[in-house]
Amino acid sequence: MRWQQLFADLQAQFDEEEAAAERSQAASRTRAELGAVRLPERLRGALGFPVVLGCRGAGPVSGVLTDVGVDWLLLAGEGGREDLVALGAVRTVGGLGRRTAVPEVPGGVWSRLDLRRAVRGLARDRAVVQVVLDDGVVLTGTLDRVGADYVELAEHPVDQPRRSEAVQGVRAVVLDAVAVVRTASSGLG
Repeated sequence: MRWQQLFADLQAQFDEEEAAAERSQAASRTRAELGAVRLPERLRGALGFPVVLGCRGAGPVSGVLTDVGVDWLLLAGEGGREDLVALGAVRTVGGLGRRTAVPEVPGGVWSRLDLRRAVRGLARDRAVVQVVLDDGVVLTGTLDRVGADYVELAEHPVDQPRRSEAVQGVRAVVLDAVAVVRTASSGLG
């Protein structure tokens, strides 16, 4: 009986030490896995939920997170407004839950959908936009062209279509300076 109790005590100690080592390794693995998650992956877990972004130059930008690219976010705001936000301008993100998306496979389609390609779609649509720069300057007009590292904006009033008589000038805007590109189906604001 004595030996059985001794062996049972030793087995219990061994089991506890093994469980403690497993808990320690699991916590270490979790920290390492979390340490590899990039912000776009974290934000894809919040798709369909309202968030508030603190953006350099644009201040708070809020809306429902509808899409996440490799270096941009798309928010649907009130009144049909959409905000294409450069990830490089984002300083804080509020409204996140515990969800995180599974990391994308490197080299997939998602990794090629950068801000330049997203802005190219806006230029193709010929929509009137408001471009908020990272220093707070707000430009309004229609995106005419998208270069490798810049966009050309035909500046004109929001309430007028892009016609030669309405265009006040054409301005090249460096993509790295863009914080938010705002569109709306019925005017900007």
